[in-house]
Amino acid sequence: MEHGLKMTGQRRVIARVLSDADDHPDVEELYRRASALDSRISVATVYRTVRLLEEKGILERRDFGGGRARYEATEGGRHHYHLIDVDNGKVIEFEDPEHEELMRRVAERLGFDFVSMRLELFGKKRPQPAKETKAPARARKKKEAGS
Repeated sequence: MEHGLKMTGQRRVIARVLSDADDHPDVEELYRRASALDSRISVATVYRTVRLLEEKGILERRDFGGGRARYEATEGGRHHYHLIDVDNGKVIEFEDPEHEELMRRVAERLGFDFVSMRLELFGKKRPQPAKETKAPARARKKKEAGS
């Protein structure tokens, strides 16, 4: 994750936290995780490091709503998309090769070489239909015996 960037010990910790993240943390969450590994890391250091990593193309900034930028490590060549639950902010990553191929064809039809794309869907989880619950077998037998 160096990309021509002087990697101090604190930057290495922050970069490791980012590369180990399986979610999309904001700066405050990055600070919490990084300072748990190295108590000398300040929130200002995290902000500066995030800015530098973003400028170098190592990190991507995402806006999933909620007023805070969230981040993820750049994954060269792998295209994935995000579905954001508007009720709880949970971000679900998914891949869709058919969608990617469609976007490639659209770019080609319009005279462009496909480079990259972003897709962020926002949705509400559908309520699950209530499952019919059956009384336990013992309860049914007692009821039948009493009838």
